[in-house]
Amino acid sequence: MNLTLWIIAGLLSAVFLLAGANKLFISQEKLAKAPGGGWVLDFSAGFVKALGAVEILGAVGLILPALLNIAPILVPLAAVGLALIMVGAAIVTFRRQEFKHMLLNLTYLALAAFVAWGRFW
Repeated sequence: MNLTLWIIAGLLSAVFLLAGANKLFISQEKLAKAPGGGWVLDFSAGFVKALGAVEILGAVGLILPALLNIAPILVPLAAVGLALIMVGAAIVTFRRQEFKHMLLNLTYLALAAFVAWGRFW
């Protein structure tokens, strides 16, 4: 079970690190042109950048506290935070009727919830 949690946390961390870096360092106009990226036009550039920063912090929070054994309670808290972000993402993509992207967001939500559940208990 521990190995499974590490693998899922590592994969989620990589996904959120990449997604957060894209939101933080790529312009809003360029993000909007990517497949499924039209949602960024519904939000301010500042919000998109802040979301990217939070995703990067969440990605780091999934790995480093457990790896360094410093405040490992932060791992499930980071997973809960990322799951909440995915709830918001699923709602946005549902409202935009982008159902394939919504399913992807729900998959990330389920994986983050599994990590949170596994690390809390």
